[in-house]
Amino acid sequence: MAVPAGLAPMSAGAALLALSGLHLAWGFGATTPFASVEGLSDAVLGHSAPGERFVEPPACFAVAAALAAAASLVLDRPPWARPLRQSGLIALTGILGARAALGFAGRTDVLVPGSTSERFRRNDRRLFAPLCLALAAGAAKARRS
Repeated sequence: MAVPAGLAPMSAGAALLALSGLHLAWGFGATTPFASVEGLSDAVLGHSAPGERFVEPPACFAVAAALAAAASLVLDRPPWARPLRQSGLIALTGILGARAALGFAGRTDVLVPGSTSERFRRNDRRLFAPLCLALAAGAAKARRS
């Protein structure tokens, strides 16, 4: 069964927007989908200490902005100049692909020092790395559309 041509980029763009919203919520202090800051930090960052803040809001907002920009590139909304969009999609595909590879290898700590808890590595291999790989594929497919 053939997948409609625009489905992968649309799905990747929607996922990037959802992730942007999640990071925005974290920047405002939400711990969704976890009950505590410590649980969020351990599962998503790979470390936590009692009473430790998850991440400073400016960092969460910066990641949210980067994910929103990535979604804009993938969805081409608003329309980007073709050479700029193509270059951006190549970079995005490479970044997400590298993040996926490091996650599968259990070496995300190369990018994010301290991301070493067992819970994080398990989440990384089962969820984060496959998601990054799927997003990379969606970005690559968007480049051909």
